[in-house]
Amino acid sequence: MNRRAILSLSVLCLSLCLSGAAFAEQDLEGAKDHPLFNRLPGTYIYQYQDAEFDAHPFLDDKKQEISVEGHLYFFRYGYNEGAKRMSPLQILRNYENAVKKIGGTVLVSNHDDSSYMKIVKNNRETWVHVTSNVGEPILYIVEKQAMNQDIIANAAAFSNDIRSTGHAAVYGIYFDTGKAELKPESKAAMEEIVKLLKDDAGLKVSVVGHTDNVGGSDSNMKLSQARAESVVKALVSEYHVDAKRLKPYGVGSLAPVAANKTEEGRAKNRRVELVEQ
Repeated sequence: MNRRAILSLSVLCLSLCLSGAAFAEQDLEGAKDHPLFNRLPGTYIYQYQDAEFDAHPFLDDKKQEISVEGHLYFFRYGYNEGAKRMSPLQILRNYENAVKKIGGTVLVSNHDDSSYMKIVKNNRETWVHVTSNVGEPILYIVEKQAMNQDIIANAAAFSNDIRSTGHAAVYGIYFDTGKAELKPESKAAMEEIVKLLKDDAGLKVSVVGHTDNVGGSDSNMKLSQARAESVVKALVSEYHVDAKRLKPYGVGSLAPVAANKTEEGRAKNRRVELVEQ
């Protein structure tokens, strides 16, 4: 075999080896870094999860375990062949310093080779748990939020609540933030209200709008009134309910059913209630 043929064969073998290594060490299909963090040098994602709603245990600043619910991301990074590995402590410190730099808080550091952190921006909480396994970075991120409620109570449930307590909370009526126009996603809940009123022809209700405590008291009062009026208007004009059976009221944030300190609580407080007249 001449020298040129040997050289060509050597180049081909090297190319095949490199392409095989690159394939073995590429990110898992569909995986991508979270916008908050770039990856450590020389690493790739080989385990990944992106769950719209899930929970993960974290430690708070008192080292008490709490379960945080919301949009969950999970990353497990491996090292490319020949890449320099970091110690577990070096991994934790890298993420801790990154969180501090964007105004976040390190809640618990180096607890069983883990760090727990929280970032609060624009009234949204992001929780971060970093740990490692034989020096491989493992990252859990939860963007805390309440679950979108896909199952709503039906007319029978509303009727039972009104009979037993005089009022029924209706979830599933949606508005944009700070707005009073009904969103199309409200249709299912509106149809259940109509069914309730058709099944009980003598029932008259006050339609009461409630808000969370974000924003001023006066503006929330006006907003809740406007939202209640939007519901009544739609029931009358689109579903042909007798207007004499409905009265809109807004009470702003004056009657919460949960603490407004968390997004879950605020989500419960943003509601419409039907109160028997």
